[in-house]
Amino acid sequence: MAKNALWSDEYWLLLMRLYLRKPEGVKPMYSKEMVKLALELHIPPQFLYEQMFRLRQLDTPRLERLWETYSKNPNKLARGIKKLRQMKGWRDELFDGVEIIESWELDFKPLPVHTGIMPITLIIILDQYFRLTPITMVKDTPEIQELAKLLKLKPELIVEIMEIFQLCDPYLNKDMMIVDDLLHPCQQIWKRYGNDNPQKLAAYAAQLKEFFK
Repeated sequence: MAKNALWSDEYWLLLMRLYLRKPEGVKPMYSKEMVKLALELHIPPQFLYEQMFRLRQLDTPRLERLWETYSKNPNKLARGIKKLRQMKGWRDELFDGVEIIESWELDFKPLPVHTGIMPITLIIILDQYFRLTPITMVKDTPEIQELAKLLKLKPELIVEIMEIFQLCDPYLNKDMMIVDDLLHPCQQIWKRYGNDNPQKLAAYAAQLKEFFK
């Protein structure tokens, strides 16, 4: 398994607490709690997900000892995590001299032009875009109503975003200019995923939906 320069064995306690939260077990890669921890540690959710599987398998003596010490003693686990977080400057010292690349982190941060939307929101909407035809990209379409409920957005906004994606879509060949703050973010998402394998996009979007549940 690939290593991550920012990983510290002290983080096993943070993963263990997340694993033990009901329903107990390995949490979805892009669940809100997993992403929150990933953002705090500057470590991609994929890596934490793999580490959580290691925790489940207890594949080293150290993990076995940690499990025996903390898994049945939530108060001790809480004290261990509290001590970790109270260590003077533990986060600043850990990241000192280490280059932090925020490529994946930016996908989970609100857009400057619309605080209610993140790049992952646009990725999920783009996946739905490919499942509809332009004539069905209207607010009353059940799929748009359902997506709006999941993303906690107005259906009209999702329709607006899909109309912008139509301008990005070379198959529609729409030659028109619009002034919309979401145009550039949508263009960026289209460049990343619009011409890629739709099955790959669908699989990724399905995982990202866990963040909104």
